[in-house]
Amino acid sequence: MSLTKSDGTIISEKVEHADTFLGKIVGLMFRKELQGVLIFDMGHNAFDGIHMIFVRFPIDVVFLDHDKNIINIKTNVRPWLGTAFPGAFFRYAIEMPAGTAEKVALKAGERLTW
Repeated sequence: MSLTKSDGTIISEKVEHADTFLGKIVGLMFRKELQGVLIFDMGHNAFDGIHMIFVRFPIDVVFLDHDKNIINIKTNVRPWLGTAFPGAFFRYAIEMPAGTAEKVALKAGERLTW
């Protein structure tokens, strides 16, 4: 399974899912690095955000609606103390290594698939 833009550009061929209660809580905490992307499925429209407590490296966070359209992108979120809030309801949050969103030219309104 891969994460792909609507134009066919592959963002990552390595995709992990955080779709359980524990998986969403732990996320990237205590890891040394992220290879690929981690997709959070909130299971419903949520209006919260992502924290970086116990995350050792910066990341980009892409927030998507229930149709998997990008609603907001937060880049280079700081390790340990950073937070990322989309400012709108979202269904999915995708965490990826810092710089990935710019490298693959992600834009609000674009649809992603996995």
